[in-house]
Amino acid sequence: MPDSPIIQIRDLTKVYKGAEEPAIKGLSLDIFRHEIFGLLGPNGAGKTTTISILCGLFKPTMGHVTIDGLDIHADIKEIKQIIGVVPQDIALYPTLTARENLTFFGNMYGLHGKPLREKINHFLSEFGLEKHSGKLIAKYSGGMKRRVNLIAGLLHDPKVIFLDEPTVGIDVQSRVEILNYLKKINQEGTTIIYTSHYMEEAENLCTRVAIIDQGSIISLGNPKGLVAEHPEFKNLESIFIHLTGKEMRDWT
Repeated sequence: MPDSPIIQIRDLTKVYKGAEEPAIKGLSLDIFRHEIFGLLGPNGAGKTTTISILCGLFKPTMGHVTIDGLDIHADIKEIKQIIGVVPQDIALYPTLTARENLTFFGNMYGLHGKPLREKINHFLSEFGLEKHSGKLIAKYSGGMKRRVNLIAGLLHDPKVIFLDEPTVGIDVQSRVEILNYLKKINQEGTTIIYTSHYMEEAENLCTRVAIIDQGSIISLGNPKGLVAEHPEFKNLESIFIHLTGKEMRDWT
C-alpha cells in the first residue's frame, strides 16, 4: 500500500436542513496515493454527499478534510485544480458536439489553443470517438456520452479523480473500455475514488473499499481480504447484502 494518504477525512458530518438524521455521521478515513478506492453503499447511504463535500460542492456541517495537504475550507480553489469530477448525471451540453463540449471544459481548467486541441484529439482517439467528434451529444448513445463525460474530468491531468457511478446504464463494450482506461491512469499515478452499485466491478477494480450505510462506514478493507474474513460469503456482493440488508432503497 502507498505510504502516505492523499485524502484525510476527520469526523466529517453533514446534516441537511430539515432532515431528521445526518447524511454523514462523524466519518473518518484515509485514502492513500495511487489507490483505486471504492465507496460503496445502498441508495441514501451518504456516498454522493461525501464525494460532493470532497469536491467542494457541499460544505460539511462539521469535520475536517485535506486533499494533497490542502484544506477543503481554506484552499478549495487550489484543490479544484488538482481534482477531476465525473458525476453520475451526464454533465454535457446536448446541443454542442463532443469536441465543443471538451473545448469548453478545457477552457474552464485554463487550457487553450494547441495544447488543448492535442489533449482532446488524444482522448477522442483513446476512447474511439474520433469519427464522432463533430456529432451533437444529443445524438450520442449512452455509452458514448459516458466516455465523453469521463474525458471532461481528465483533460487537466488531475492527481485525484472522483467517479460517481461512471458505468451505470451503458453497454458492455463501453464499460470495459472505461474500466481499462481507469486501470491505466491509476498505474500512471492517478488516485481514483469511485462509487458503484456493481459489486463485481468494484471487487475486480478497487484496491480498497469502504461500505457505507446510514452515513457511517460499516466495513473497510481490500475486497479479497474482506471476502477472506467472511468465508460464509462467496463474494463482495454477498457481504454487501449481509451488512446493508435486503430491503430495497428507492431514495438517492
